[in-house]
Amino acid sequence: MSRIYIFTGKGGVGKTSVAAAHGVKSAEDGYRTLLVSTDMAHNLGDLFSVSIEKEPVEIIKNLEVYEIDPNYVMEHDFKEMILCLGKIVSFSNESVENFGMFPGMEELFSLLKIAEVYKEGTYDRIIVDCAPTGETLSLLKFPELLSWYMEKLFPIGKLAVKMLAPISKTFFKVELPNKAAMTDIEKMYLKLYELQELLKNREVTSIRLVTIPEKMVVEETKRNYMYMNLYNFNVDGLYINRILPGDIENSFFQDWLQIQKAYLLQLEESFAALPIYRIPWYDEELRGIKAVKRICKDTLSTEKVFDMKVITQRENFEKNENGYLLTVSVPYAKKEELDLYQSDTDVVVKLGNFKRNIPLPNVLRTYSIASAKLEDGLLKLQFERGNESNE
Repeated sequence: MSRIYIFTGKGGVGKTSVAAAHGVKSAEDGYRTLLVSTDMAHNLGDLFSVSIEKEPVEIIKNLEVYEIDPNYVMEHDFKEMILCLGKIVSFSNESVENFGMFPGMEELFSLLKIAEVYKEGTYDRIIVDCAPTGETLSLLKFPELLSWYMEKLFPIGKLAVKMLAPISKTFFKVELPNKAAMTDIEKMYLKLYELQELLKNREVTSIRLVTIPEKMVVEETKRNYMYMNLYNFNVDGLYINRILPGDIENSFFQDWLQIQKAYLLQLEESFAALPIYRIPWYDEELRGIKAVKRICKDTLSTEKVFDMKVITQRENFEKNENGYLLTVSVPYAKKEELDLYQSDTDVVVKLGNFKRNIPLPNVLRTYSIASAKLEDGLLKLQFERGNESNE
C-alpha cells in the first residue's frame, strides 16, 4: 500500500529541504518515490538545480520530482469536471480557464491530483512539500468544507434545476446543469468524500511538522498542531531544523545558543508524544543532492523515520448511560479560544480563526449538547435526549 507524507510549517523553516531529504532517503532505500510540491512558489527545481515542467521528472533512480501546476491539472486531468462546474458558475461568454480564479479551486485540484496519483499505485511513497502553515490548513480542510456545502445544498439542487433551468438561460444567460451534469456533480461529491477519507486515513497519510527553535515559530507550530487535530489529521512527526552546534566558539552566537536551548526544551516537552528529529544548521547552502544527503546521514539514518504512528484518534461518538459522548482532540487549546454550537445536523466547533462542522449521526438528531468540557487537550461533548441547551 502506498503512503503519503505531508510536510508543513511556517514559511522559511526549511520544509522543502526536509521533504527532499525524505525523498532521497526513500529512493536510496529502494522505494519508488514521488516528491511533489503544492506550493505555488515552487522551489524543488531550484533545490535540485533541475528544470521541472508540467509532469514528474526523475532526478535519481526511484525518485521523481513534480511541481503541480493546478491550472494545467484542471485543464488536462479534470477537464470534464471543470466543464460541468463551469456551467454552474460561469456565464456563457466566459472561458472555463477562469474557473481557477475561484477561491480554493487551485488547492482542491492539487489535492485531487495527489489522490489520483495515489490511486494509480505507481509509487510506494508520495512525499508532499506544502505551502506555509495557513495555506496548508486551507488546502487540507477545503475538501471537507466543499463537500459539506454540497451535502447541504445538493438535496434541493435537483428541484432548483428543474424549476429554474427554462428561465435561467433565457433571461440571465446562465446554463444550469441538466440531469447528466447533476450526475457528474454527484461523482464529484464522491471524489471529495474519498479525498478527505484518504487524507485522514491514519494508515495512509501522515502530517509532519517542520519548525526551528525560535519563539514565534514555536508558537505557530503549537497552533498548527492544534488546528490539524481539530480537522482530524494525524500528525506523527516533528522536525526541529537549524540547530546551532553546542561547541561553537564565537561570542556572537552565545545568546543564540541560550535562546535555542530554551526553545528546544519547550518543543521537546510540548511534543513529547511525537517522534522528534533534530537537524543541524549546516555550514553551507542546502542545494543539490550532495547537500540534501547530509540531512539523510545526520537525521534520517534509520528506516523508522517512515514508520506511521497514530498519535491521536479520529473524533468518535461513544454511547454511555446518559446518551452519547463526542470526543475531539484539540491539543494546546484554551477554553477562552473555543466556541461551539449545535444546529439540526451538525456540531460547529470554532477555535481561533478556524471553524469546523462535525456532522451528527442520524441517531443524535433528537439529542442536544448537555455539557462541554476541555480536559487534557480533549474536547468532550455530552449529548442527552430532550436537553435544549446549546452551550
